[in-house]
Amino acid sequence: MNKENILEKCTLCPHECKVNRINGEKGRCKVDSKIKIALANLHYYEEPCISGKEGSGTIFFTGCNMKCKFCQNYKISQQLSGEEITIEELAESFIKLQNLKANNINLVTGVMYIPQIIEVIKIAKKKGLKIPIIYNSSGYEKVESIKMLEGYIDVYLPDLKYYYNEIAQNLSGISNYFENSKKAIIEMYNQVGIPEFNEKGIIQKGLIIRHLVLPNHIQNSKMILKWISKNLDKNIFVSVMAQYFPTNIALETEDINRKLTKEEYDEIERYVLDLDIKGYIQDLGENEEKYVPNF
Repeated sequence: MNKENILEKCTLCPHECKVNRINGEKGRCKVDSKIKIALANLHYYEEPCISGKEGSGTIFFTGCNMKCKFCQNYKISQQLSGEEITIEELAESFIKLQNLKANNINLVTGVMYIPQIIEVIKIAKKKGLKIPIIYNSSGYEKVESIKMLEGYIDVYLPDLKYYYNEIAQNLSGISNYFENSKKAIIEMYNQVGIPEFNEKGIIQKGLIIRHLVLPNHIQNSKMILKWISKNLDKNIFVSVMAQYFPTNIALETEDINRKLTKEEYDEIERYVLDLDIKGYIQDLGENEEKYVPNF
C-alpha cells in the first residue's frame, strides 16, 4: 500500500471505496483528504491505565467508516460535527496536550486519516513529543493499513463489537465485521504485544481490546470473549464495557432501545470470571451519558 497515493483511490478500510479523496470525493466515511476533528482535550473516562489522574490527551476525529445505530458519538461520526485542521496544527495540539501533563495521545477513530496521522506523529516527535500514542479504533480495519502504522503507535485500543455478522449488518451496516476485525487485531498484537505499564500504572505499550455489551445480545458478547480467550495471549487486557445507553437511531430500534438489565450484566460478569480474562469489567451504572464528551 503506497502511503503517497492511497487517498487518490482510497482503500484504507475494508469498504475499499476507491474514491479520490484528494479531489474532494467522499466514500463511506464521508470525509475528504482534509483532517477534521471535533475535540482535542484531556479526557478522564477511559480505562484507569489510560486516563489515570492526569487524563488522556484525546483527539476525536470527524467521520467514521461504520454507521452504528447506537453510536454515542453520532454528532461527529455521522453528523460530521468538527473543524478542519492542518497537519502542523494537529502536531502542535499533541505538544500542547503533553504540556498539560496528558498521559498519552489518544487518537479516536482515525482510520480515514492514517497517512496524515503518520505525518503528524513525525512532526510532533521532532517537536519533542515523548508520551505514548494510542490508536483508538472501531476495529473495522484492514491489516495492510494497520501495518502502515507500525513503529508509530505504542498502544492499540480496538473495539471488537460483533461475532455474528448478521448483527453487524443490522446494527452497523457491515457484512464482514468479524472477519476483518479479528485479522486487524492479530496484527495489532503482533506489533505491540501485551500491555506494559510505567511506575504509575499507566500503559506505555500493548494491546487492550474493548467490547461493549449490548442489550439482548449476550450470546454475541460471550462468543467475542470466548474467541479472545482461545486465540490471543492470556496476558492481553480486555475492557468489558457496560455503559451502553440508547441514543440516536437506537431509540427507535426495538432490540437495543434500552440499557442492560442487571441479569444481563451479571451473566456477562460471571462469564468473564469463568474465562479468567485479564483487564477491566465496567460497573453497571445509572448515568452512562456522562462518559460522552460535549462536542
